[in-house]
Amino acid sequence: MKTDLINKIIEYGKLAGIRGYTPGISGNISARNNNNIVITSSGSASGFLEPEDLSVIDFEGNVISGNPRPSSEKGLHIEYYRQRNDINAIFHVHSPYLTAFASAGISLSEKISPEIIYCFGEIPLADYALPGSKDLIEKTSRYFSDNDVILMKNHGVIVGGKSVKEAFLKLELVEEYAKTIICAKILGGAKILKEDDVQKIYSLR
Repeated sequence: MKTDLINKIIEYGKLAGIRGYTPGISGNISARNNNNIVITSSGSASGFLEPEDLSVIDFEGNVISGNPRPSSEKGLHIEYYRQRNDINAIFHVHSPYLTAFASAGISLSEKISPEIIYCFGEIPLADYALPGSKDLIEKTSRYFSDNDVILMKNHGVIVGGKSVKEAFLKLELVEEYAKTIICAKILGGAKILKEDDVQKIYSLR
């Protein structure tokens, strides 16, 4: 197992725990390692990871080394990597503000924040499916090719990045954005940007 990659997953897993993004044993983290994937094990707590909590699997989901019980949602990670050669790390978490939107069945696709528009375009909402199921992979993966962040209805969120650090920073950004939108609702609701302004933001990408 690649030691520096393991250390990165542990480092940012613990930081995600400190930030409250991965309560208890919820969620899972992975990183691409050449033709294999390093992924957290079933029942592990991302905020308290140790090297023995990591599994190395191939793209068929078979365990190569490490913990013999990889996350039950490994198929979701595998499919994201298959569709996106530019994605090398994934966080699937149940962070409170993003999960609030997912639980309410509300996407974050309204054009409100220039930063979010620039970085992500939109944050869609995938239909509900049983966690760990093939149905979950099917319903969520339809958004993988065009999106780095996808809400999962009544479940949580999945975020992909070029590195473990980048994936974490994207998660941090969108979780705070979700918090901002909830606060804006208390104040009467966020204001939608005009289409002309949205197109100007897209022109900067």
